[in-house]
Amino acid sequence: MTPAQLKAFACVVRLGSVKAAADELAVSEAAVSTHVAHLRNELDDQLFVRTASGLAFTPGGLRLASRAVEILGLQDRTVREVSQAGNGRRLLRMAASSLFAEHAAPGLIDLFAGRAKDLDVELSVHPGEQFPALLAARTVDIAMGPAPSHLPDTLVVKPFLNYEVLAVADPEHPLAGRAVSHAEARGQTWLLGPSAADEAGAVSGIVRQLGLPARSQRIFQSDAAALEETKRRNGIALAVRFAVARDLAAGRLVAVEGPGMRAHDRWAAFTLPVHSQLPATAELLRFITTPRATQAMVRGAGVDVGRFRPSVHVTLWS
Repeated sequence: MTPAQLKAFACVVRLGSVKAAADELAVSEAAVSTHVAHLRNELDDQLFVRTASGLAFTPGGLRLASRAVEILGLQDRTVREVSQAGNGRRLLRMAASSLFAEHAAPGLIDLFAGRAKDLDVELSVHPGEQFPALLAARTVDIAMGPAPSHLPDTLVVKPFLNYEVLAVADPEHPLAGRAVSHAEARGQTWLLGPSAADEAGAVSGIVRQLGLPARSQRIFQSDAAALEETKRRNGIALAVRFAVARDLAAGRLVAVEGPGMRAHDRWAAFTLPVHSQLPATAELLRFITTPRATQAMVRGAGVDVGRFRPSVHVTLWS
């Protein structure tokens, strides 16, 4: 059996369809069927049959699916470790939701990668619903963001940071300073970041709860861009509290209160089982719950004390 055959079969098992597997692998359905046929002949097992309700797998087919994932994971890990040993660098591939990628990932990556001179971190942004498939296909080593609605039991899940999303506006906005009803909210212009389009997370949850019509939503490429437009008194934005804390304290933005105008959520890390993790993945899982990691995500990584040269000497009195 070949890696291509195992990969095709593993995709069929995970997606429950030859067509879906072909689409994900960017090959024809005939190619996937050929790979499966070779496995059937070699193993002398039907592996699965088509029924009115979908694919039904034989006991041998289910056993092969489990082994295929392990074999492919070991192959991928071996190729990467050999390559990294040759060039003296390690690579950790991280997937993140858009909200986490914009507000928390930069500080975390800066601090974590800075602890190991041979480590590079590659960040890509994806909807949370894609996390299981990305991990199963070994496209990424770890994913971070809100938990998707359908999560396989095989994945390791580690919650690490609670956050709050709230509605904010310019202090001169007509709705600033008073409770706002759902009907009033639906009549406003909402300036939102790309996380509003994700299925999971606090931002999309607020949008659904308020029932905001598409015509009232303006989606920007980042939360930062949406907030800058909000400061020009043009609408209401949804923002992570720690990201706008200074603007709220300085009066550049105010919270818009009312039912459904804020929500709490929690970011988590998702990985393959322990035996399939890279050493850097396991190290990051241990690191993300430390106080230094939390500080870096909320306020940035900062610099080492040896590199910090304050222009003013401050004495703290007890």
